[in-house]
Amino acid sequence: MEASTTATWNAFVDGEPVEVPATIAGIRAQLDPDRQAEFDEVISATPAQDLHRVLALWALPDAAWTQINQDFERLEAGDHTGFHPSENVA
Repeated sequence: MEASTTATWNAFVDGEPVEVPATIAGIRAQLDPDRQAEFDEVISATPAQDLHRVLALWALPDAAWTQINQDFERLEAGDHTGFHPSENVA
């Protein structure tokens, strides 16, 4: 993973670290043009105390959402392999 001169967060996709933008402008720039207006609307309506969480959701690459959705589908189907309830985590 190369060092970046812009603000980034680290996310994990398929177990591998991926740098994602950590600024409003950087996140907006990575979006498909047809989603940028929606992003602008959501960000402008987000309370300041929630902004970091909403930005993190928008920053995730599509591959991460594919993995997240597959994980939820497995859980809904009753397959809890690899998942640990938070009360069991020290």
